[in-house]
Amino acid sequence: MTRGGRVLLVPVVTAMVAVTVYASAPGAASERVAPVRVAAGTGAPVTPSEERVTQQARRTWPRSATPTTKVNCPKGSHQREVERYLRQLGTFGPIVVDGKQTNADCKTIKKFQVRYGIWPTNGYAGVTTRDAVRRIATTNIGACKTGAGTTFCVDLTHQTVFAMRGGKVILGPTIARTGMAGGFQTPAGTYAVRNRNLREWSDPYEVWLPYWQRFNGGMGFHETTTYIYNSFGSHGCINLLHADAVRLWQLGTVGTRVYIFGRRPGT
Repeated sequence: MTRGGRVLLVPVVTAMVAVTVYASAPGAASERVAPVRVAAGTGAPVTPSEERVTQQARRTWPRSATPTTKVNCPKGSHQREVERYLRQLGTFGPIVVDGKQTNADCKTIKKFQVRYGIWPTNGYAGVTTRDAVRRIATTNIGACKTGAGTTFCVDLTHQTVFAMRGGKVILGPTIARTGMAGGFQTPAGTYAVRNRNLREWSDPYEVWLPYWQRFNGGMGFHETTTYIYNSFGSHGCINLLHADAVRLWQLGTVGTRVYIFGRRPGT
């Protein structure tokens, strides 16, 4: 600067102003990550006394800078086994057999639990879920001796029911509960549906039996009247979940072949 022909030297003061520089990965300039604080004009780190400002800045970062990996349901006590059988069935959604719970695994397990009436439907791969999926996945379809028409197949060993027609499965293996020990065992053999009733009254046990299809004496297929995963069995009938009792009713008629094979464990 000049004044009256004289040159005036004006000292220049560099302000030490702290700024925040956001480092970002190549190709992701729009995503803010951990800030690196430096002093303007020098590149020197901010002094410890200014750390409180940094802490305040961290509390205001966008949530997208710290993505969550929280899983919506816990890892089950039989996680890997449930994953393996669900992968074998392949009809309930994606699942990875690694013994680790993920949100995708949780969703697939919940879907299975809802379909087969397992409570609570929380995606937890526990004993009940493990037993149910194993029974379904290991049912021996080839062991059912079918006739020319529709056959209701009952696998006592795995406690499952399925239906076949013309050598093809028309109702896949599903959960069932058969007679318990103590003289109530459901006997293996070949039978036929003798009579049907949308709602049958049971005199001995004083309860309505929905979607009743009798095949041997007082034994028949019907919707369960209790939680189907209770440890006890039936008094000889084939207990079914609601959806399966309805479907079997739709497929059957008087004279439908019934083939029961295997043996329920403990009977």
